[in-house]
Amino acid sequence: MSKPLKSMLTNYLKRRFDGVDSACVVDLSGLSVADTEKLRSSLRESKGRLEVVKNRLARQAFNDTPLKALGDVLQGPCALVTTEDSIIDIAKRLVDFAKEHNQIQLKDAMLDGDEGLFTVLDMSRMKSRLELIGDIAGLIGGPGRLVAGSICSPQSKVAGCLKAIADK
Repeated sequence: MSKPLKSMLTNYLKRRFDGVDSACVVDLSGLSVADTEKLRSSLRESKGRLEVVKNRLARQAFNDTPLKALGDVLQGPCALVTTEDSIIDIAKRLVDFAKEHNQIQLKDAMLDGDEGLFTVLDMSRMKSRLELIGDIAGLIGGPGRLVAGSICSPQSKVAGCLKAIADK
């Protein structure tokens, strides 16, 4: 491959992954074309995108980006999975797909530009953003209900007594 072509591909990868700070790395080498298309369509449902990359060019393109830590993981046949939404939901889809298709190898993943990498399996066990918001709402709502109950309880007892007196 000529230097101008490599430069063009590196620039394309820089533009393509600009602003992306979370990704999963997978090896699709054992999958058939039909299974790969099933995976792609499954990922599209979660606004995910699977893209096979040349490792060396991707390492060069990611050099000054949040995805720099993935450079060491890019060994052998690799594909990057990215999304506009939660990468944790994508990791869960990848693990579910890997249970049905043993040929796919799940490598490492990066979350929100953090230098530390997780395995895709570990990331799939994490709670997504929506699940965390639900947990926080539940934690806030529990004590709120107790406070509301303690405020309303004495008033209802007084109202019950007044009603009993009025009925007599």
